Parts: sequence; C-alpha cells; structure tokens
Amino acid sequence: MKEKSTNKLKIFFAKCLYAVVKHFPLSDGRMSFGAKRLRRFCARLALPHCGENVNIEHGARFAWDLRVGDNSGVGVNSLISSNVTIGRDVMMGPDCMIFTSNHGMSDFSVPMWRQKSTKPRPVVICDDVWIGARVIILPGVRVGTGSVIGAGSVVTKDVEPYSIVGGNPAKKIGSRIKEKVE
Repeated sequence: MKEKSTNKLKIFFAKCLYAVVKHFPLSDGRMSFGAKRLRRFCARLALPHCGENVNIEHGARFAWDLRVGDNSGVGVNSLISSNVTIGRDVMMGPDCMIFTSNHGMSDFSVPMWRQKSTKPRPVVICDDVWIGARVIILPGVRVGTGSVIGAGSVVTKDVEPYSIVGGNPAKKIGSRIKEKVE
C-alpha cells in the first residue's frame, strides 16, 4: 500500500514538473523567483535518482527514469530519452538531445513510419563532462569522465575519458591530458 502511494506522489510531482514548473523562467534570470529550486524540488521527488544541487532548466523534457548526479544540469529546452544516466558535475548547454532508440528501417515491405523502434541502448554520461549547445548523442554511447563535446556535435560512438570531441560525426580533436615533456 505504501509503495502505491509513493508512486502516485512521484507521478504527481512529475506532472507538476512537466505541466507547470518547466515553464518557469530561466534559472539564472533576473526574474527567476526561485524557479531553479522549485524545479529541483519536483525533480528530486519524481526521478529515481536526482543528486544534490541539480539544475533542471526551463523547457527541459526527459523520461522519468533519468538518473542525474550531484551538481549536474539538464540544459534549456533539452530532450532526453528513457534509459539515460548523467554523472556528477556535468554541464549541459541548451537544446541538447540524447536518444536511446531509433526508428526501424530494415523491412523494405513496410514504410519506415510503421516499423517498430529499435531496441533501446542506454546512454551514460560519466562525471565532469561538458556538453556544448545543440549536441546530439545517439543510442548506446558512453561519454567518458572529464570529456568535452563541442557545440553542434553529433556523437555516434563512445568518447574516451578526458577527450575533446567535435563535429558531425564527432571525432577526437584534442585531449585535456597534457603529455609529459622530457
């Protein structure tokens, strides 16, 4: 009985977050009126894991199984599919999209729009990652600790820890680890 009431409460706060709170002003705007705190409060009650000091920005849309670590943020107007884990200390720019499945297209006898979606493949964003504005991350990708993804990139493969990637498709363009000079 207690579990049933807990689920109803989670659903209530999830609906509040989607229906009302997501439309509150930007977190750091002059007229925010505590919007950041209210979105965080609802997210902590609605999500299976929502760490300390999490910032869910204005207009963000995400599945209710999203897991977010301490000091991380979901960018303005971002879209995050089901089965995504965001680690600690992750910065996300506006308009990012993270997908975990795709449209089916293997059966030529059926129009693509009528085919079932592909099997979901989880996306993991490790700790201390910076995701630039308008980044798209595709199904099954793991973004390694300490990585930077340049604005507008389309990430189709795993990103090594401490890498700097950019482009479409995203490729390694640098490293945050400096080589030892002898």
